[in-house]
Amino acid sequence: MSKTLKTIIIVIVIALIIIVPVTSTYNSIATLNQKVISSSSNIDTQLQRRSDLIPNLVSTVKGYAAQEKDIFTDVANARAKLSGAQGIQEKATADSELSQSLSRLLVVVERYPDLKSNQNFRDLSVALEGSENRISVARQDYNNAVNAYNTSIVKFPSNIVARIFGFTSKPYYKAAEGASEVPKVDFTK
Repeated sequence: MSKTLKTIIIVIVIALIIIVPVTSTYNSIATLNQKVISSSSNIDTQLQRRSDLIPNLVSTVKGYAAQEKDIFTDVANARAKLSGAQGIQEKATADSELSQSLSRLLVVVERYPDLKSNQNFRDLSVALEGSENRISVARQDYNNAVNAYNTSIVKFPSNIVARIFGFTSKPYYKAAEGASEVPKVDFTK
């Protein structure tokens, strides 16, 4: 075997030793990145599903509680804000505001026993509860995907590959400030 052929084989082996792990690491990070994107899209889908239920719920409640205009306006404004939200944190904030508005709307329902017994309202309430559960699962799936992705891009040696190819950390879906507080409802108006 000639010296030139040996040199070529050594260069090819060294190149493979470098290229194969880099390619594998890149593909692994890219797959995790796609999981984050998919999970984010699933949140959007579930938020839209809930948002689509709200007009029917509001119109059903309006028939019984037309004097509760402020709450209906709050729900409509929060829904519009969520529809226009960009980025995961803005969506989380708008989602929290909508959830608080819906909570206030459902508190109003407690004052109307006839409404609570209305079949359409009960069906919408069950559908809304199902949507809330799906949203919760979608948020958790998103945060799990972000955790796996963010962890992969900071571990050695994949952090080198991530830096070379421009992979950056993704934000977690966090509830807005005060989202865990119970909304205050004033019945004196």
